[in-house]
Amino acid sequence: MPDQTTQIIAIDVPPELVFDVVLDVARYPEWATDIKSVEILRSDADGRAGLVAYRAAAMGRSTNYVLRYYYGSNPLRVAWRLAEGDVVSRMDGEYLLEPAGDESSTRVIYNLSVDMRVPLPGFVKRRAEARIVHTALGELKARAERRVVT
Repeated sequence: MPDQTTQIIAIDVPPELVFDVVLDVARYPEWATDIKSVEILRSDADGRAGLVAYRAAAMGRSTNYVLRYYYGSNPLRVAWRLAEGDVVSRMDGEYLLEPAGDESSTRVIYNLSVDMRVPLPGFVKRRAEARIVHTALGELKARAERRVVT
């Protein structure tokens, strides 16, 4: 059974500007600590990432995986599914952004479901999950708020 998490964070930046950071996957290595490299293999008709190869730090080693991105009718939502991976057998997730308060800030809902190829002890999984969520939300928040200031 895959491990699942849902986390929410508020970012003091309008949703469209936060979403610009989320969509700019080519720049993830600039702000997402564990992402070492990104290669966009295919884009959609709107120029958004469609199929992306990642190399990331994971538990003291490097891991490679490819995500397929999906965009629906909600302009502030992006989802992904694992296309291939060396350590993970499943990695499904999404960012859903909503205006918060006076619409000058954003409520970010992050969902992730991961299944590893090799069973790991619970404490290792929890530590890895905390690191992933910190990058996905904490470092996203820092990047989005820093971009607005500069």
